[in-house]
Amino acid sequence: MTVALRDAYAACDAIARREAKNFYYSFRVLPREKRLAMSAVYAFMRHADDLSDDESIPQPERLARTEAWLAAWHRAADGEQTNDPIFIAMRDVQQRFRIPLVLLDQLVEGTLMDVSGAAVTYETFADLYRYCYLVASVVGLVCIRIFGYSDPRAEALAEKTGIAFQLTNILRDVREDAARGRIYLPSEDLASHGVTADQLAGGISGRAITLNERALFEMEARRALDDYAAADELLPLIDADSRAALWVLVRIYRRLLQRIIAARYEVYRQRVRVSTFQKLGILLRGLLMALWLRLFAARSTRLKDSNHSAEIL
Repeated sequence: MTVALRDAYAACDAIARREAKNFYYSFRVLPREKRLAMSAVYAFMRHADDLSDDESIPQPERLARTEAWLAAWHRAADGEQTNDPIFIAMRDVQQRFRIPLVLLDQLVEGTLMDVSGAAVTYETFADLYRYCYLVASVVGLVCIRIFGYSDPRAEALAEKTGIAFQLTNILRDVREDAARGRIYLPSEDLASHGVTADQLAGGISGRAITLNERALFEMEARRALDDYAAADELLPLIDADSRAALWVLVRIYRRLLQRIIAARYEVYRQRVRVSTFQKLGILLRGLLMALWLRLFAARSTRLKDSNHSAEIL
């Protein structure tokens, strides 16, 4: 029995509502069609990430499963019948919003970078940038196609915004990642600050960070702050009905970085987070922004129609 498109979107929306956390707050201020499209994109990313990130499964099997899933997606995207609700919804999104298939392949490529069978490390910031691009900037490049834009500058700005988001995630998750053998901070940065990978990996919950670690984390935070400036430039380039969604997402992630900085980078003492109360406050402001933008757009349309009628008369 073929899954109806409506049901496929509902399944993706349920996944996003359950798992998306920060992303789902931003979805809520989008028009329905775009919100469902974003849920489909999230469900697609979530499934790829779950396939590659399940450490209970041996690394070669994870690679094989992810590659088989990607091949199945390619067949579905080419029109082969499928009952996978994620594929059904994602195919509709890809066609409706003209998302290049290469971007969706890159989303999966990013998840596979963590499935190496060895400790994850990056020698230079350029190496880390490539990882951040695949797991975060590509998401931004997909999202702006759903949001809508006409100025080509939006693409470079979305790339930088994605880098800011991922650097924020890396700083928040230093302890958890290091415990899993994943040191995302570049080796050259560690060396220049007198910090070793073993030192990060040996960090235990509750310990204070060293002065050298604080200086290292502060340098990475400055990089993220510089890239958040791109988000401010991107915002007015996005279609008005989606601007509030991007504002909510940027506001939540930037607030997270600000909380890490305010905590003096003590990421071993506790997992720094933006509270649900604060997220709801940001969402409320986003909803008010979305309402205002829609009212403004409706008023502008009425004025144009009125002027057009006057010209005819």
